[in-house]
Amino acid sequence: MADIQGSYDDLFTAVPNALAAFLDEGDTGGSAAVFVDGEAVLDVWGGYADAARTRPWERDTVVNVFSVTKTMTALAALVLVDRDELDLDAPVARYWPEFAAAGKDKVLVRHLLSHTAGLPDYDGPLAEIYDWPAVTARLAALAPQWEPGTAAGYHSLTQGFLVGEVVRRITGRTLGTFFAEEVAGPLGADFRIGLGPRDDHRVALAVPPPSHDEDYTASAPNADPKPATATALRVRDANSLAWRRAEIPAANGYGNARSVALVQSAMACGGTVGGVRLLSPAGCARAWEEQFDGADRTLGMPMRWGLGYGLFGTTYGWGGWGGSLVMVDPEARLAVAYVTHQMREPADDQRGLEIVSAAYEGLQGLRA
Repeated sequence: MADIQGSYDDLFTAVPNALAAFLDEGDTGGSAAVFVDGEAVLDVWGGYADAARTRPWERDTVVNVFSVTKTMTALAALVLVDRDELDLDAPVARYWPEFAAAGKDKVLVRHLLSHTAGLPDYDGPLAEIYDWPAVTARLAALAPQWEPGTAAGYHSLTQGFLVGEVVRRITGRTLGTFFAEEVAGPLGADFRIGLGPRDDHRVALAVPPPSHDEDYTASAPNADPKPATATALRVRDANSLAWRRAEIPAANGYGNARSVALVQSAMACGGTVGGVRLLSPAGCARAWEEQFDGADRTLGMPMRWGLGYGLFGTTYGWGGWGGSLVMVDPEARLAVAYVTHQMREPADDQRGLEIVSAAYEGLQGLRA
């Protein structure tokens, strides 16, 4: 069995066993964390941080968690809502006047967070996503693909720019800076949106699925083909220096399972974790107010969307390209995170759900 590092309550042994099984099956590396009542009951990692398997995965190894980043962006927006600085029912154009162009004057802030704004596809050159003014200007000029609020289509890259620009207009700070100063910093969480050069040495770059190379592109398992104009993201793009240095708040957050679970523990624990209050219990409850229930046009599957989070029964959270995932259970005051740089084909990847199931086994023993 693969060697697993870290610490955990013996009740949660099923989690490191699952992580070891992934590595035994051929995964390169990964980490998992479980927080209950805002405290870590499990923090483990194993494998290697590079595809050549020469660098062990360390306690402070970080990885691009891709769309798990959306949960961090959502939390940042919910902090502003809780402070009465952002109105979910306001037109986006109240904060970002240029956005009213091309029939978007009735797009509400809540539509951005719930993937119902009608702007799911980024169609500019890939290099433009590293240029915040250029990409937000392009989005401001687009016409929605459907009447905002009437349908949902996962905004895989665009959501972060849309929410991030609203945050920037309100606070004068980029989403990454706001998150660092108002969320990660106070919590002491090792999570960043975009990454500077001093952290390059501890990044575990994405490893394509077996039988694929770095030209492997992001896709949803059940979705219709993307429009010909939609820009495809390859593994080599996500592993580039330009990607790391940019702020792409839908997709380029860097952290480990410990930091992901710590941040989202605030949502599991009524807004306060480790003595730090990020938002009120009512502010947390907004996250899982259902905004949409039906077929998601982009994902090609039934989805329930809250405000920035996917809703799954009594839990909420989201996963990222390649397999990383975070799940929040407010009733159990539980946050579970799994992060990896080893991609698998989306249709065949149940690793995050296996980690969550293993965490619940431990929780049952803890509550017994």
